[in-house]
Amino acid sequence: MRIRSLGVIDDAVVELSPGFTAVTGETGAGKTMVVTSLGLLLGGRADAALVRIGSPSAVVEGRISVAPGDAAAKRAEEAGAELDDGALIISRTISAEGRSRAHLGGRSVPVGMLAELADDLVAVHGQTDQQGLLKPARQRGALDRYAGGAVAGPLAEYGQAYRRLRAVSAELEELTTRARERAQEADLLRFGLAEIEAVAPRAGEDAELAAEAERLGHAEALASAAALAHGALAGNPEDPEVLDATTLVAGAGRTLEAVRSHDPALAALADRIGEISILLADVAGELAGYADNLDADPRRLAAVEERRAALTSLTRKYGENIDAVLAWAEEGASRLTELDGDDDRIGELTAERDALRAELSVLAQTLTDARTEAAARFADAVTAELASLAMPHARVSFAIRQTEDPEGVEVGGRTVAYGPHGADEVELLLAPHPGAPPRPIAKGASGGELSRVMLAVEVVFAGTDPVPTYLFDEVDAGVGGKAAVEIGRRLAKLAKSAQVVVVTHLPQVAAFADRQLLVEKTNDGSVTRSGVTVLEGEDRVRELSRMLAGQEDSQTARAHAEELLAAARADA
Repeated sequence: MRIRSLGVIDDAVVELSPGFTAVTGETGAGKTMVVTSLGLLLGGRADAALVRIGSPSAVVEGRISVAPGDAAAKRAEEAGAELDDGALIISRTISAEGRSRAHLGGRSVPVGMLAELADDLVAVHGQTDQQGLLKPARQRGALDRYAGGAVAGPLAEYGQAYRRLRAVSAELEELTTRARERAQEADLLRFGLAEIEAVAPRAGEDAELAAEAERLGHAEALASAAALAHGALAGNPEDPEVLDATTLVAGAGRTLEAVRSHDPALAALADRIGEISILLADVAGELAGYADNLDADPRRLAAVEERRAALTSLTRKYGENIDAVLAWAEEGASRLTELDGDDDRIGELTAERDALRAELSVLAQTLTDARTEAAARFADAVTAELASLAMPHARVSFAIRQTEDPEGVEVGGRTVAYGPHGADEVELLLAPHPGAPPRPIAKGASGGELSRVMLAVEVVFAGTDPVPTYLFDEVDAGVGGKAAVEIGRRLAKLAKSAQVVVVTHLPQVAAFADRQLLVEKTNDGSVTRSGVTVLEGEDRVRELSRMLAGQEDSQTARAHAEELLAAARADA
């Protein structure tokens, strides 16, 4: 892993070997930046404050070995990443402005993709994780993870049914709480539809009646105009001396007919006059028919106005014209059908809700049973590990409880509260010595005891849900003496089946490491490429002496350091 411009680290390379690697150094030397760097490679939150002052960006690059075909490799290849000789190349860049970029196997990927890979690659644990272990939700999650498929399967089914129940309950609540509003809306729709049905308008009827009313209102003027026009075209029998258009055009036609044979152009004009004569006759006939058929009955006009008034009352309420009124009626009928179906819908949803609650009761009981069985095994395994961590008389157990709630689901013959993860409240208890009552670890464990409980939990997980790499950031805080030796011994045992990286201040722990890395600053306060070194032989003894007594050249400290290394090798 190469780290550039991150915190106190200017440019450094950290080579992590298989087995157990201990990272040591003075307080503030930058050891935690190793943990931070790995966290960034695994999708951790980017923070501009991590960028070294004066640098435009911080960069972390890592090479992680993966087995072809395993979950992490498959997921990376699905994202378009390419393996480099059996390894994934991951890089993360953070700008001084806080922007973050991630690359996986040569391909730019969302940071979330790195977080998805993290679960299959590395388990990172620090003092903040110890605090997380104090939360009941995290303890339930740890138990569920240990239980495996026995909980995972029912929990997935439970979660699906729970989400559906939430949706059904929300819809049911809306229907029932808004019943009055919906009833009022239905009544208004029924009134409107009845009013429209009583009038029974036809599409376009308002435009037709408007035209008819205009005609009836001016019947006399229309009849007079039609008669005058007819007389001008066809003549007036009462005054035969007045020449009409038909007579004049006919005379013009006869004049041209007499000479048409002498000039084709004149013959064409004669034909056109003939056409005009025919057209004048047709128009005159239609004018006569119009005048004869014109209805000037005042009663018809009154009926039309009355009908128009009825239509206008509809358009004032339901649309700008009758076509819009009919469209409103169609939509209103559809909405009324929907509202009238609410009672049926409420019945359907109530039945579905009851069925889902019954299903959740069964699944919650299944989860409780599976957790209870797994809790006993988990507690026994962690208790056995604590015996190997200088807590031989400590006893770990789980309290699995439910809270009664009349609105809940039935579990174990009681109606209890439930949530997205079931009905169980899970709490990890610790009895540190015989005769001590089991108490929640948040109250019953000291800092050192909590560190060992968490380490024991991880060791148990390593046997059931292993990951290739474990990273512990000062989980041995608050521990010393024999307990520190036992933690080192247990980490060494865990390293036989996985890669273990530990940031530690304890020489008793570091002595058990297969490899020890020293992080140290230069005179200007930065960590450079040469600032992360592998300690071997005399250098390792000197660093252990410093960790023991703060004095690299103390003969007593050196003797103790050599004794620690010898004991660790003998134990291996």
